[in-house]
Amino acid sequence: MTTDHTRASSSLPADTRKLALTDWVTQQTPAAEHPVKLVSLGSDAGFRRYFRYQTPSQWLAVDAPPATEDTPQFLAIARLIEQHGVRSPRIAAADASNGFLLVEDMGDRLFFRDVTVGNADGLYQRALSTLLQLQRIQDDAAIIPGYDRALLRRELEIFSEWFANKLLGHTLDNAEKNLLTELFTQLENNALAQPQTFVHRDFHSRNLLVLDDNSLGVIDFQGALWGAVTYDLVSLLRDCYLRWPAEKVKRWALDYRNQAINAQIIPDVSETEFLRWFDWIGLQRHIKVLGIFARLKLRDGKNGYLNDLPLVIRYTLEVAEQYPELAAFVTWFRQTLLPLAQQQSWYRDYQLAGNQSAGNQTAGDQ
Repeated sequence: MTTDHTRASSSLPADTRKLALTDWVTQQTPAAEHPVKLVSLGSDAGFRRYFRYQTPSQWLAVDAPPATEDTPQFLAIARLIEQHGVRSPRIAAADASNGFLLVEDMGDRLFFRDVTVGNADGLYQRALSTLLQLQRIQDDAAIIPGYDRALLRRELEIFSEWFANKLLGHTLDNAEKNLLTELFTQLENNALAQPQTFVHRDFHSRNLLVLDDNSLGVIDFQGALWGAVTYDLVSLLRDCYLRWPAEKVKRWALDYRNQAINAQIIPDVSETEFLRWFDWIGLQRHIKVLGIFARLKLRDGKNGYLNDLPLVIRYTLEVAEQYPELAAFVTWFRQTLLPLAQQQSWYRDYQLAGNQSAGNQTAGDQ
């Protein structure tokens, strides 16, 4: 529950919260490390802000405003992940009521920056192994909420409100609403029919860190849910920030399938059925992300995510085009939304989006 004190604390201006965080960090650190001076590392897609206060530093100071960030949930999931042998930031101190944390500084080697065409197979195998470790976590409804139909629908409707309407300026008529309702129901049915496991929910190249021993660390896990087994897999392999050739993605996805069957995480489903799970949960995710990236710009002032919209459009159309039952959605998107997107300053040819995305080497289709 959010108390009045917490609401007041979290509503303070950012500079005031930084001063309060500095005071709190000072109380947690030895006198030899004073004075504490916080140096910003920026924020993520939420409202958390990260600061170093020594260089090099063992810990990061985190400002997670309680009105928007669930610190108790972060702490609960962090403990759960650690218990299952997955590397995530260790926590030195936490003040959940004010949203202040000291967490392990795991360095700057983001998977996103480290991966190249030359090392991709090895890094992605490590990422798949890490994912399988996470999926061995047992269901605990007290900690991990269910990714149910109501939540799936709320997420998909972000597309209608924030991408179609507020970003592109298109008002849906009744026929379009019915078209999307039918599509959303199909996507929800797919998600709920799959085996259900621990879902990180943002398991991609910007939330994995390559550590000094070349193992992988996992961050930004506080939104974890219990949901479709292929959700994190498609987040990783059809990454909204990093594209790989379709055949490589298929090979990695089927390699995961084999490992997941051997680990008894999924039944012995056919490759065709598994790839349909993978494609359709990816379509659900990417439709949702179109709305989320639009909302991050329009509501939260985070402009950079608009640059990633063309790649998300590419994934959306490429996957939907493979399934005849989704033809009406493809036609509508191409005829109605795509011309509006092409008028936007952020737009570039979606068919080429992501072709130069792994370091300085070509990762896209060749």
